[in-house]
Amino acid sequence: MAGIKSLVKDTAVYGLSSIIGRFLNWGLVPLYTYLFSEADYGIVSYLYAIVAVFIVILNYGMETGFFRYANKEEDYEKVYSTAMVSVATTSVLFIALISLFLQPISSALTLPHHPDFVWMMGFTVAVDAFTNLPFAYLRFKRKAWTFAGIKLLNIGINIGLNLFFLLACPKINEAAPQLISWFYSPLGGESFGVGWIFLANVISTLVVLVCLMPQMKVKHIVCDTALLKKMLNYSWPLLVLGVAGNLSQGMGQIIIPYLFPDNPEGARTMVGLYGANIKIAVVMMMFTQAFRYAYEPFIFSKAARQGEDKTQAYCDAMKYFIIFGLAIFLGVMYFLPILKHFISPDYWAGLRVVPIMMIADICFGVYFNLSLWYKLTDRTKWGMYLSLLGFVLMLGGNLIFVPAIGMPNGYIGSAWAALISYGGIMTVSYLLGRKYYPIPYDVKRIGLYTLLAAILWGIGSACDFPYAMWATYIFRGLILCIYVLIVAYFENIPVLSSQLHKLLGEIDKKTRKP
Repeated sequence: MAGIKSLVKDTAVYGLSSIIGRFLNWGLVPLYTYLFSEADYGIVSYLYAIVAVFIVILNYGMETGFFRYANKEEDYEKVYSTAMVSVATTSVLFIALISLFLQPISSALTLPHHPDFVWMMGFTVAVDAFTNLPFAYLRFKRKAWTFAGIKLLNIGINIGLNLFFLLACPKINEAAPQLISWFYSPLGGESFGVGWIFLANVISTLVVLVCLMPQMKVKHIVCDTALLKKMLNYSWPLLVLGVAGNLSQGMGQIIIPYLFPDNPEGARTMVGLYGANIKIAVVMMMFTQAFRYAYEPFIFSKAARQGEDKTQAYCDAMKYFIIFGLAIFLGVMYFLPILKHFISPDYWAGLRVVPIMMIADICFGVYFNLSLWYKLTDRTKWGMYLSLLGFVLMLGGNLIFVPAIGMPNGYIGSAWAALISYGGIMTVSYLLGRKYYPIPYDVKRIGLYTLLAAILWGIGSACDFPYAMWATYIFRGLILCIYVLIVAYFENIPVLSSQLHKLLGEIDKKTRKP
């Protein structure tokens, strides 16, 4: 139980950067949707989806490889230095290549008229891939607060620059253009549009690089080729896994422009609608990401300890992930009529994808929890196979559902493809895990909690009072409290469960009185 408490504590701290940081970034969504058309925002959503894929390519599993070998080798600094030199070299090569072949790359990405956008995001992704290792080092050293502080600084600078470029600069340009003309006019001013978003990313990423420099200091900068070969051998399946996984996650935004080549404007509009609405479901991704930051070091450190029962900790981690995930799902769905105002009403047509994507994200989080069986048994190739399976399901689902639905609602097919893909790999991974690294997950109780959440979702959705929305929210809030109390009762969570037991005892006494 002490291990779970440590995991919860680290998850909470990492969540400070992940959840609060993403929430602050989430606050930029209304700014983007109110300032830019669906098609323009579609460019942002499209490029960010591609960036997520290239970060994995340029990191090629070295983050997880570092955790694995830092716990196995005596000199963890040598492991860190070797990984850092390798990723730094490939990142510099990537920047050089994208600079040399910028125009053909931009054309291949369906953005021939915006090579500047492509270069800025290419530079950003190369630097981000490199800084992932110093961030991993902070996690390894359990410096969660330093990790969170730098992440939040990055978010703060990025948000500040977005507000400055998109809101302040147009007004300054009207009142005192000489103050900003040295950079604002050469880039095109307001006509630079979403390019200011990408420029803010470049600057904030460079600031993070500077802040992480103290974490790059090691006794000796070395690149042990024998060690690197072992790390690459361990990590290359994770590269395939990660690329396929991130391609799957961003499949809707990436593939739609290629499915409707005769109507690029309409395709970008669909991407914009889809990208804006899945931001509402991003709270589930925030929780999963925060959990992931704490979970990987947790399972590897647990595995390194001898003579300790680890399976109960793994079971508890899975159960509590699902418990909290279901609570987040109910909260978002119950208060969606409020949350939808974070995006422009022009985008509300896409709200129907929110519940689908949230359920899909829960499935993906469960799949990540299940992944420990192939990571701890060094069967990372299975992770690659599962990720490829997810990619095939996602690609096939998009190729079938999106054109079948057609314009303007084809993006809904992307959401269903995501649910089928994540649900599929979750199921297959569970079955394989039972064979290679059996863990006695409390499937029965998890299933009952899932059924309870589904019933409460149905009750809350049915109880809608359009002329007294305050009553709707109070009622739904009470239902959410019922879920929390029932879970607390069965899990014996301190305070809540003791109060509930006391309440039930009082009720029992009263009913027994003649």
